[in-house]
Amino acid sequence: MSSTHNCPCTQACPLQHAMEMIGGKWKISLLCSLMVDGSTRYNDLKRKMNGISNTMLAKSLKEMEDDGLVTRTEYMEVPIRVEYAITEKAKALGPILVQLAQWAAGM
Repeated sequence: MSSTHNCPCTQACPLQHAMEMIGGKWKISLLCSLMVDGSTRYNDLKRKMNGISNTMLAKSLKEMEDDGLVTRTEYMEVPIRVEYAITEKAKALGPILVQLAQWAAGM
């Protein structure tokens, strides 16, 4: 099996890029949680994502931060408080995710 994706629409398929940014088991759930709840602390996200490991949560949040979907704010308190929030770029996904959910519910 080829490691490259051959998309019929273009060489650099924007849909493939989007799926790389939000694909995986946890990213859409994390985005939806942050869209509904707003800025959320790491441990609160961990509690909401039943079954996610600390490693996977940290990795998913870091990847989404690198892709410009999530911001990480660190408050210099004792203990240090870290909160995550979605960016404007991620907020634009809201209507798309609703439509995708409606499409899946109709199957």
